[in-house]
Order: sequence, then structure tokens, then C-alpha cells
Amino acid sequence: MLRKVLMPVVFVCCGFAATAEQVVIAALGDSLTQGYGLPEQDGFVPQLDRWLRAQGAEVRLINAGVSGDTTAGGAARVDWTLTPDVDAMIVALGGNDLLRGIDPAVSRTNLEAIVQTAEASGVDVLLIGMQAPGNYGAEYKAAFDAIYPELAAAYGTAYAPGFFTGLTAEGDPDAARRYMQSDGIHPNAEGVILIVESLGPYVLELVNATQK
Repeated sequence: MLRKVLMPVVFVCCGFAATAEQVVIAALGDSLTQGYGLPEQDGFVPQLDRWLRAQGAEVRLINAGVSGDTTAGGAARVDWTLTPDVDAMIVALGGNDLLRGIDPAVSRTNLEAIVQTAEASGVDVLLIGMQAPGNYGAEYKAAFDAIYPELAAAYGTAYAPGFFTGLTAEGDPDAARRYMQSDGIHPNAEGVILIVESLGPYVLELVNATQK
């Protein structure tokens, strides 16, 4: 009788071990995350979702991108973005801070607040870097560019160097222009494909780390 009782229990346990739990990821960002100017299926989050699933990842992505949002806006809404079902979060904010010339110290404070909120909620973070243009001066650029790697190191978050890295993978900064919409700010559908191919492995690592 003992063997008849134990065998089904072992089978059930093995079944649970073989099934990976779905990871829910919130993508907190601005128009780049939201998919500005593109059909919904061509936006960053839907394309990233398809890429991850093609790699065999069990994921559900939440598009928490809001066009025009600054780091302050992200800090203001991160609490209600991190619902109890969210396991991890992609943070891709800072582009609108640059467009407005916001003090890097302010952007750092806002991003740090976002990371701290995630940490307090037990949510893993992938922080995506953003680089300032040179027109604000070398001091501004150095201060802004340093925010992301320094926060990632301080809080032990995952870190991807830049949102647009995939567009300049050929080493030619001007090559990125053909992958942009007419405004020169937002990627077109082809550009999003390259961005996802570049950032996807970082997100896949986030998924794997969250499942451990």
C-alpha cells in the first residue's frame, strides 16, 4: 500500500518542476515603449513579446509606456504599475528629460526612486541606459550618461547600455536614420526589430533570473 501512495505523489511533483512559471514583466517607459506612430503589433512591447516567445520564454508583457512621460512621471506611477502579479520591470525612461534639458541630478533622483520602489516590492529590474546629446555640453552629458550604470551597480539591477544600440550596430551612427520615423526621434517598424534583437537577450536574462 505504501508504494501505491508514494508513486502518484512523486509524479505530481516532477510535473510541477518541469513546468516553468509565466513571468509577468511591466515595461515602464515613454513613447518609445508605448509604440508611438506605429500599428500596435509593430510597437516595442508586442515585438519584444514575440521575440521572447520565439526563444521559448514563458512571459506576459505589460505595456506601461506613456508618450511624453519623463522620469518624474515614471516615478509618480510606478507604485500602481507594480501590481501584485508583476514579477519584473523594464525601465526605459529619460529621453523626454533630455528633450527638456532637465537637470541630470533630478533625473537620477527619479530613476532611483523607481528602482527603490521595485526593490521594496521584490521586483527584478532591467535598467535601459540613455545617452545625452552633446549640445548640452560635456559636463551635462557626462553627468546624465553616468546615471544608469551607476544606479545599476548600486542596486544590483540588470543593465542594458542603450535603447538605440541596435540601430548603430554596424558602427555607423548615420545608419540609424533609415530606421527612424519622419520625426527623427521614434523608430519605425524595421528599427524596432533591430532594437528588440539588441535588447531581447537582456530581457531574456531578466526572465531567467526571475524564474530562479
